[in-house]
This record gives sequence, structure tokens and C-alpha cells, in this order.
Amino acid sequence: MFFSQMRTADRQALLQQLKLDYSHILINYFTPDAPSPEKIDKFINALFCANIPVPQIIEMHMELIDEFSVQLKLEGLSDDTLLDYRLTLIDILAHLCELYRRSVPK
Repeated sequence: MFFSQMRTADRQALLQQLKLDYSHILINYFTPDAPSPEKIDKFINALFCANIPVPQIIEMHMELIDEFSVQLKLEGLSDDTLLDYRLTLIDILAHLCELYRRSVPK
């Protein structure tokens, strides 16, 4: 079922699950234990199948980055490195665009 056709409670549940999945991808994106391509593909497929609007994806990213920033500041650390996580968002959106491109019949 498409995101726009879901009941509000179902939308919220889906967004919470996607946000949790995305937070795991973000946290590990630049680590030696980087998320596997399969995990990223699974996340992108979930976005694609539910037809999640791109602004919703960006909002999810920004909410997580804001949460990470608050946590880093509470720990007395700089949040400058969070700027690098824009690459994660760009990577996710690029993969999603490619999936949309491939889904259009020629």
C-alpha cells in the first residue's frame, strides 16, 4: 500500500520503522562495519514500495541529524562531523532515483 493511502497510525508506524532502519545506516555509514549494500537496498526498496515522498525522507534525515547533534553537545563533543552525513542522504537518494529510473518502462 502506498504511503499516501495509509491510515495515519499506519503511516506513523512505517515512518518510525524506516527512521530506525535509517538511523542504523547513518550510525554505521563511516565505520569499518559499514552497512552492507543489501541492508541499504532493503531500506531503499521499502521507501520505493511505499512511495515515500522525497521531502519525507529528507525530513527523516534532518530529524536524526538534529537528534545526533543534541546528543553530541550533551556529551561535550563537536557536531561538525555530522556535515559528512549529507553524503549518506545523497547516496540513499541517488539509489532511490536509480530504482525509479529502472522502473519506468522504455
